[in-house]
Amino acid sequence: MSSQSANSYWKANLKIVASLLIVWFVVSFGAGILFVDALDTIRFAGFKFGFWMAQQDSILVFVVLILAYMRLMDRLDAQYANDNAAENSAHSDEEAGQ
Repeated sequence: MSSQSANSYWKANLKIVASLLIVWFVVSFGAGILFVDALDTIRFAGFKFGFWMAQQDSILVFVVLILAYMRLMDRLDAQYANDNAAENSAHSDEEAGQ
């Protein structure tokens, strides 16, 4: 993998991580702390919804984010593996022509 390709891979990886961390922050901090009073006006399974979001939903969202990260990184790895294979093939063709 060339240096430019490695840098673009790393930037794409950081973009994925940052996006997922923002979702995690909004759900855990936002729903569990900032919006708890508004959410507590709703009842879910006999509990105030703000409490439920803080205690249960944040964990479920975290698990979903892990699965999303796995899927997104698989796609990113496949994309850069294809780019790397094409780059290696072009390099091999150049060497064979010499």
